Amino acid sequence: MKSILEKEGKKIHANLCEISDYIYENPELGNEEFKSSEKLISFLQDHNFEIEKEFLGIKTAFRATYDSKKEGATIGYLCEYDALPEIGHGCGHNMIGSMSAGAGIILSKVLDEVGGKIIVYGTPAEETNGAKVIFAEEGVFDELDAAMMVHPGDKTLASGKSMALYPLQFTYKGKTAHAASCPHEGINALNAIIQLFNGIDALRQHVTPDVRMHGVITQGGVAANIVPDEATAQFYFRAGTKETLDDILEKVKNIAKGAALMTGATLEMSRYELPNDNLKTHENLSSAFMENLKALGIEDIHGPKETGSSDIGNVSHKTATIHPYLSISNCPLTGHSVQMANATITDLAHERLLTGALALAFTGLDVLNKKIEL
Repeated sequence: MKSILEKEGKKIHANLCEISDYIYENPELGNEEFKSSEKLISFLQDHNFEIEKEFLGIKTAFRATYDSKKEGATIGYLCEYDALPEIGHGCGHNMIGSMSAGAGIILSKVLDEVGGKIIVYGTPAEETNGAKVIFAEEGVFDELDAAMMVHPGDKTLASGKSMALYPLQFTYKGKTAHAASCPHEGINALNAIIQLFNGIDALRQHVTPDVRMHGVITQGGVAANIVPDEATAQFYFRAGTKETLDDILEKVKNIAKGAALMTGATLEMSRYELPNDNLKTHENLSSAFMENLKALGIEDIHGPKETGSSDIGNVSHKTATIHPYLSISNCPLTGHSVQMANATITDLAHERLLTGALALAFTGLDVLNKKIEL
């Protein structure tokens, strides 16, 4: 049956290249991907997928379903299509969206015979407020037996790990006063921020090596001769697992409260972006994907690596998930670069669009045929 999928893949190969190039040529930032999402929606509609636009109220999100109406597993493919400011598609999301949509379409051609359901999700804004986080919080991925996507890169890598991330904003409020004539009448909010940074720096020697804590002061006062009455800092806190991160956050929040007590300022803490859970790769699903890549002629395959943070992690806490990498270059590439963006429209990248879509479709078929223990 995989030979049938190969034939179906070849039929849409030109479409995959055209869509990927179109999204590359029309880069759109997160939650502004109107052209990109519409391009993918039209492609899926042409192949009899039922579309829910503006899914969960997110204007550029969608849910596309092909249902055999027969008993079987539900396979999810995840489309990304947001670009980076100034750089464009330096993370290859033009390819990711095309491969995931292509995989869903290819697999749909045998679904009426095999049974089960395919859902292709349009998930905007991976680079910022990743929609997958919202989808996961709303229980969307609970409907899946497996979720998959493949990321372009300079090496082919098995699905690995990503770090859990929590963005936290600290706002301290004090009282203005003349910094020379009556500083004793003021409450210095910037001092509270400085104590916050000092406290977090002191915590660094008491955390495990996987922990990352990095922040900036976004507001610290308006003039040197005025005691600042408001100051704000934004931090990213990361760790190898969500559980470790939760423990770090509790300690950080106590440090922040201590800084307020030390200075007399009041404190407000808020989540200023959406958090990411750590990616938990499903090893059986990952092994099957790698075997399918080998069957498609990909031989130079490397082991997994740990990446930064991504909303794919939130998916993996809901269902069996993989996020492998597929090489599109014969030389090193730097992620989030113009070089990476330009590599997505080369002849090799066009060839790998089909390879990635087929490997995803093959793995979906393995799940439907119960060849993978989930």
